[in-house]
Amino acid sequence: MLSLLLSLESRRIRAIQRAPAGPLRDYFSVPFPSRNADYREVPFVAVDLETTGLDARRDEIVAVGLVHFTASHIELASARHWLVTPTGAIPEASAVIHCITDDKAAVGQPLDEVLAEVLPQLAGRVLVAHHAQVELQFLKAACATVYGEKLIIPAVDTQALEQRRLDRWNQAYKAKELRLAVLRRRYNLPRYRAHNALSDALAAAELFLAQLAEVDLDDALPLKRFLLQQ
Repeated sequence: MLSLLLSLESRRIRAIQRAPAGPLRDYFSVPFPSRNADYREVPFVAVDLETTGLDARRDEIVAVGLVHFTASHIELASARHWLVTPTGAIPEASAVIHCITDDKAAVGQPLDEVLAEVLPQLAGRVLVAHHAQVELQFLKAACATVYGEKLIIPAVDTQALEQRRLDRWNQAYKAKELRLAVLRRRYNLPRYRAHNALSDALAAAELFLAQLAEVDLDDALPLKRFLLQQ
């Protein structure tokens, strides 16, 4: 596989022509940050989704939360939260987790309207999420449904970063020890109520900043050190 951002960047350029005119093409028109850029100068966006299940092929997004940040600060004024009205009923099992019922989702926006507002918030930024494959797969599927073209975006996975750190130090761990709430306790971060898209996005941003604080902040480390391979 080609190096991450070089590969993603070439795919982005090709996708400009394939995407229909509108929000996704506009998103693809903005270059990705260079994989060799100093991570301290890179714009990030923490994202969390609440969904009707874990299978992006059949389940749907019911909420999106995001916040912009850099390695030095979180831009709280950028925080956004959307409720998405799904095409089908919300399963009881998922409603119990995120507390989004059919009634609540009914006052949300259709997926295409939400994506039209979310995509400009992602443009030119690196996505950060905990267990980021979930967000990536659902956003790809959503864009494929609405625009006929999957989303492409560079990403950082805070769970994968922690796993790599533990493996590097030969520290044994269980899967449950890599959960967002557990890692936040390890880094002495405040406890937030889980399964709210916006608070979970903020929680992931704070965790990433705490992880960055354990590296030498005076070193101009390249972004590629933190990126998830896709």
